[in-house]
Amino acid sequence: MRLLVIDTATQALSVALLEDGAPIGRFHKIVGRGHAEALLPAIAALPDGGRADGIAVDVGPGSFTGVRIGIAAARALALAWAIPVHGYSSPSLIAATAAAHHPGGPIAVTITGGHGELFWQCFESDGLTPRTAIASTPIADLAQDIEADSFYGTGAEALVTARGAGAAVALYPDAADYALIAGLPPLPPSPIYGRGADAMTLAERAGS
Repeated sequence: MRLLVIDTATQALSVALLEDGAPIGRFHKIVGRGHAEALLPAIAALPDGGRADGIAVDVGPGSFTGVRIGIAAARALALAWAIPVHGYSSPSLIAATAAAHHPGGPIAVTITGGHGELFWQCFESDGLTPRTAIASTPIADLAQDIEADSFYGTGAEALVTARGAGAAVALYPDAADYALIAGLPPLPPSPIYGRGADAMTLAERAGS
């Protein structure tokens, strides 16, 4: 079985074609805001033009525009090829990658958000079991209240700088690593914006 994985939720443009879980073609590059122009050519450059039996797409949270671009492309290709499409979250893939390459204790994932906030979620050491829900919190507030020694993701450096302590590992979701989370329940191919109704603030979590 072949699976096309599309990830444009962060500054990285990452696509991979997996066959029975193993990548047979991939593209991964930090493009900033250039996802719209580069995504379809990157898919077309994969073996067989990226044709697959299904599609998995990162539904966020992350870049508002990037998430929407990836989902729109995934839905369009799934319709054109008459194949199923499902989503996965960006924190889940980063956490699983962190667990695979940096084994140790619980994993705190942070992703650059908007309005001076970070999206974040904590996982057990396996990188698969969430300890918290996805949330969006101002960097200064999160720096005071989150308890971890190491942070992973695109917002890790900003958080460690604000805390004045801890280790930051700048990880971007890599589509070729999707097999690490293939066993998790699939998500709908709809955006997780990570703010407002989709995420609790730190204060709301403390009061729940």
